[in-house]
Amino acid sequence: MTDGIVLRSPALRPTLELRRPAKTPWQLASYRFRQRKIALWGVLVLLVLALIAIFAPLIAPYDPDLIDLSGGTKRGRPLPPSTTHWMGTDQLGRDYFSRIVYGARISLSVGFVAMGIAICIGTVLGAVAGYFGGRIDNLIMRISDTMLCIPQFFLILTVQSMTKPSVYNVMAVIGLTGWATIARLVRAEVLSIRERDYVTAARSLGASRTRIIFRHVLPNTMGMIIVAASMRVPGAILTESGLSFLGLGVQLPKASWGNMLQGSTKYLGTAWWMVFWPGLFISLAVTSFNFVGDGLRDALDPRALR
Repeated sequence: MTDGIVLRSPALRPTLELRRPAKTPWQLASYRFRQRKIALWGVLVLLVLALIAIFAPLIAPYDPDLIDLSGGTKRGRPLPPSTTHWMGTDQLGRDYFSRIVYGARISLSVGFVAMGIAICIGTVLGAVAGYFGGRIDNLIMRISDTMLCIPQFFLILTVQSMTKPSVYNVMAVIGLTGWATIARLVRAEVLSIRERDYVTAARSLGASRTRIIFRHVLPNTMGMIIVAASMRVPGAILTESGLSFLGLGVQLPKASWGNMLQGSTKYLGTAWWMVFWPGLFISLAVTSFNFVGDGLRDALDPRALR
């Protein structure tokens, strides 16, 4: 004590600072994802496209199937963009902006539903193969090898040619033929997870195999599954566009970006807007999903260098 002032050594001061709680893996992944600006731009574009698809009846100024043969279209000539038709018309006088808006519903729905089917089948089969091993593993992997040996697009073409083309058939066929890669990814992850301590502890406590798979194994593969899902959607959109372009996908008069491209082939030199707008929206959707998928892959990978 000096002149009434108490001097205390810093070493003797009690530590009163409260430690911040440690962030969970998902919080860390969210933080790392937000650092990737290009992935955030992809999310923004996808949100805009999703809102366009959801509120299509409110956004579209015309009925997308309304045929108007007045003006220049009476001779089968598409009208260029104007104040009346922002993106022009097709050869039947249908408003192109309205068809693009409603086409977003079809194309995005096909992508998400087909992805959901492929993810569900691939996840279950991959988890079963990886956890049980043995003959079950060999059987599932040989089936997936067979699926991977056959070009998917030609397999889809074959199935579609034998069935009645419709949007529901397109969703089902793309989903049922796209699970093999996902199954192999899930299997590889499960082979690693099943040997970890918490799985061994659950097994020693008498937990059933089904409980271990769905409560302890699959939740720890969610990061990889999310990344795989984000990568499957653009592939499904491109596949639907290719099928519709060939006339085996979504059938007219329903509008999808793919069959809009198919209807524009006769007017490549005279009506640029008929090719430009559906091609632009397909490119935006596919590129945005790829950006988001890359961002998720980096954010959910704990081994990546930061």
